[in-house]
Amino acid sequence: MAVGSTHLFETLVSPWLDAGYNLARWLLHDEAAAEDVLQDASLRAFRYLGALKGEEARPWFLRIVRNACYTYLEGRHGLNELSGLDDADFEQLQVREGRTAPDPAELLMRQRDQDRVNAAIASLTPPLREVIVLREMEGMSYEEIAEVASVPIGTVMSRLSRARERLRVTLSAYAAQESGDR
Repeated sequence: MAVGSTHLFETLVSPWLDAGYNLARWLLHDEAAAEDVLQDASLRAFRYLGALKGEEARPWFLRIVRNACYTYLEGRHGLNELSGLDDADFEQLQVREGRTAPDPAELLMRQRDQDRVNAAIASLTPPLREVIVLREMEGMSYEEIAEVASVPIGTVMSRLSRARERLRVTLSAYAAQESGDR
């Protein structure tokens, strides 16, 4: 390993490791697998750093992470996914930021809503889930998502539209179920 390559990797790719982990975690539904896939993708990125010519590093690296995730999923026989992600505890975040903790009923409602959104996202197929994660959580442009997913921009737009519609339907069903339970 050349020192220059290590410095180049740290400069260009390291800032995007959290985004890579986030994408892997959402695609794989398994934090340990996401860490393994991220490590594999990082090694690939380091090995092929010379292939990054004039491209922005974020879409290039996230494409490597995405491909590593799909390779992992395919190895699990037909995209068989695990479920269950734990989110950061909202109350701890409030305390760390120096805010007063909200009332327990409010915390419970927020956690329930977050769990429903996570479940709705998790229910999407991997191609729809990846565009939602890249657009809504990572803030990537349509062009960058198209580059990461190796699809035309029109496909990105179509997938985002279908993903948003499915999320709307799923979340509406949760709301209807809740109002019927009252």
